[in-house]
Parts: sequence; structure tokens; C-alpha cells
Amino acid sequence: MDVDYLAPAQITPANAGGRSIVRFLFGSFVLVAIYTWSAAQTNQTVEMNRMKSVDHLKDFKVLEFRRYAIKAGEREHFAQYFESFFPDAFQQLGAIAVGEFFERKNNLAFTWIRGFHDMDDRAKINAAFYYGPLWKEHKQTLNGLMTDSDNVLLLRPLKADRGVTILPAVDPVNESQGARGVVVAQIFAVKPDSIDAFAQQAEATFSAYRAIGAREAGVLVTLDAPNNFPQLPVRADGPYMVWLGVLEDNEVLQGRFGPLAERSLKTLVATGLLRNEPEIVVLDPTHRSRLRWLANWRSEH
Repeated sequence: MDVDYLAPAQITPANAGGRSIVRFLFGSFVLVAIYTWSAAQTNQTVEMNRMKSVDHLKDFKVLEFRRYAIKAGEREHFAQYFESFFPDAFQQLGAIAVGEFFERKNNLAFTWIRGFHDMDDRAKINAAFYYGPLWKEHKQTLNGLMTDSDNVLLLRPLKADRGVTILPAVDPVNESQGARGVVVAQIFAVKPDSIDAFAQQAEATFSAYRAIGAREAGVLVTLDAPNNFPQLPVRADGPYMVWLGVLEDNEVLQGRFGPLAERSLKTLVATGLLRNEPEIVVLDPTHRSRLRWLANWRSEH
């Protein structure tokens, strides 16, 4: 007897129930997929809007890479005081706190990066801040936690498109756990009059870093200009080049970036353009650090 299993008349109640379940599951899957896609699009839109919110924070052509020595056991306290009072104050004056960090290999080190639009701004803003009421109120506390604040590189972008990245401030609601990710600073002590030549040789290394997931946040070099706010010393033993990058997590740092940086070291030293071996400084962003890992941030390089 020929039976047409596709004919509606042959569908049994059991079969009908099975097909209903399949249709239900398929519909649920579609709804979940639509919801997931919609949520991803919403998150992407939110992040894009956040990035647009800092479009006006650009063209910081004078950078200070500041590495403070903090009294033993006081680094966390120093960061809490610093981030509570100072980043917003500098921004109100026209400067920017690019990011604040703990150095991994030195538990006495607090590092931060500050930006100014030009050298005139550096003098004016530093004068307004350090002779102003906020610093007057808190300087005794902060100075009492530091043992040294003179390890400072005065820098500028290598090129106009390699300036430091200014990311949105940490969102206190949606980033309640604070900044995440790993920041790496690679510091090259370059021989005099060799910055451009070394930059050309190092570009292959920087490109390789980006290829394994590092987001380049700036390539900076020594700014050869007199210190126009001598109350804050800067180092005069340059020239230096500083590469800044942001990694998602320790897995990327240890599994991909670290081995690549180690292999690249020999190549960079072999150029003969360095005064000594490059220094790699691994930095953990503090709670409010702007420079950190953001899921939807894409560096321009």
C-alpha cells in the first residue's frame, strides 16, 4: 500500500505535537538571535556615542610620562587620593589625565600620563593648578606618600597621527569594577639624531604588535624644548621613543605579546640605533584610568 507521509491527512496527533515543538523551538531560536543581534547593535551604538563624546579632547601635542616612587604599602592610597581629586581638575583647566597605572614589576611605582595642547598651555595650566586652592589643600597628603616625582619624560607625538589616544572617562555605572585590560609602554633609549631612522626600523615591530591584538595608543618621542615650568623637573637624558599599547588581558600579554616582544628585541637592538636595550613596562590601569581596554574601541593604526 502506497502511503504519502507528507499528506496532511496522514499526520497523527503525535506527529503534529512533534512538529509544533519544532516550530516553537525554531521560533524561540529566531527570537533569541534577534534579541542578541539587537543588543549587540545597541551596545555598539552606545560605545560609538561614547567615543564621539571625546572628539573635542584631541591635539595634545605635549605629553608627560610621569613615574612616581611611592612609600611602601601606600600605592593604593596614593591612587585613591589622586583619582579622587586631580584628573577632573586638570581637564577643567584644559589639560588631560590620559591614564593612571600601577607598574607590575615595581610595587612602589605609580605611573600616569598627562597631556597639554602645547608648551604655553603646559606652563599656564601647571601654574594654575600647583598655585591653586586644590593642590594647596591636598599637597601635604600627596607629597607625604611620595619619595620621588622627578622621573618624567617630556614627549610629543612621533607624527600627527601617532598621538596619544584619549578614551572616554570610566563610566561609574556601567564600569563599576573600574578600568580593565593591560597597558604596555615600551621605552627605547635612542641614539642622538636617530629618532626618524629608528622609527622606520621599528615600524615592522609595531605592526606585528597590532596584528596580534594590541591596540596602539600612541608613539611618542622626546620633546626637545626647555622646561618652561621648572618647578616640575623633567629628564634631560634623551632622546627616547615610547610605544603605548593596550591588551585585552593577561592571556594576550603572556601568550602572544610577550613572546613577540622578546623576539623583536634582538632585531631592534641589532639596528645599532639604541643606547641600551628597550624597557618594557607592564601597567595595570587604576580604577579611573581612561587608557584601558574597551571592547568596541578600534585604534586607528
